[in-house]
Amino acid sequence: MLINADCFEALKGIASNSVEAVVTDPPYGLGACTPAQVAECLQAWSSGKTWTPKGSGFMGKAWDAWVPPPELWREVLRVLKPGGHGLIFAGSRTQDLMGMSLRLAGFELRDVVQWLYGEGFPKSHNIGKATQDEQWDGWGTTLKPAYEPAFLVRKPLIGTVAENVLVYGCGGLNIDGSRIAGNEDMKPQESGDSRLFSDLKAGIEFIPNPLGRWPTNIMLDQQASVLLEQQAKAARFFYCAKASKSEREAGLSGSERVNIHPTVKPIDLMRYLIRLITPPHGTVLDPFMGSGSTGCAAALEGVNFIGIERELEYFAIAQQRVAYWGGDVEALEYPEPKPDEPDQLSLFW
Repeated sequence: MLINADCFEALKGIASNSVEAVVTDPPYGLGACTPAQVAECLQAWSSGKTWTPKGSGFMGKAWDAWVPPPELWREVLRVLKPGGHGLIFAGSRTQDLMGMSLRLAGFELRDVVQWLYGEGFPKSHNIGKATQDEQWDGWGTTLKPAYEPAFLVRKPLIGTVAENVLVYGCGGLNIDGSRIAGNEDMKPQESGDSRLFSDLKAGIEFIPNPLGRWPTNIMLDQQASVLLEQQAKAARFFYCAKASKSEREAGLSGSERVNIHPTVKPIDLMRYLIRLITPPHGTVLDPFMGSGSTGCAAALEGVNFIGIERELEYFAIAQQRVAYWGGDVEALEYPEPKPDEPDQLSLFW
């Protein structure tokens, strides 16, 4: 199901404890982020108050002025089943704020997955050119971006993992379904099996798992893997390149560039993340659907999907893309706020 609405309002219409997983690429909050603003924000968040940022973020977008606040993530936490996992992308320079927002909402932070890529482009200020001073030639202001983090979070369990899984159908990670097929001659210390060290200590012979290596918290695109010193050692990680133009445009009409969303995640990456945390026949939620990559991935993985997107132009693109990959595009549209009713999302960014 696809919902064209402010995500804060749309989430209120979703039943508590009704979805098994969350996979989303929310705003990174890449606007002005001064120490004073951070202090003011955290003071408000820690006391349970709403904090309203000023300005805009990535490509001048107002929705990217700041990371989503704890009150938004509390609604996500409410609809997630106990033990349900989320994989929440963040920006490299604002991941501290995203992590704090998730923690204050009540999520357990279990790990941070790193997607490494070799195609990043540095947006640096040339200091030598700006100063017209030769001593500053070759000096800049930023590094080349080469990774994006995704927080692996979990809604607190009720009881033990085993008890939670039996009652709510979630609480664990799909390890075998997400193993990395690779070298058959892997050494015991490279397997990652939880029984490895106890078995070795007891003198039990190690037998590599035929399904492949244990999933890691590192994922690579092909260029990043080539940059590693030993190609064989890179074979233990999941590979996924950035979304190509043909993938971004698949299912869309028009001869010109029609997927205008500025941050399109690759479908294979979202498929892998969905597979890792979503139980069979479960439902995955994306409250920041954008142009629909998570929905496309959910369709290909055969799981249910709820996607929420406020911007109508992105929502229309998502509908076409999800339909192309075989997903359910039943759409709900929420009415626009009345003139005397502020858009809830504008309270946050």
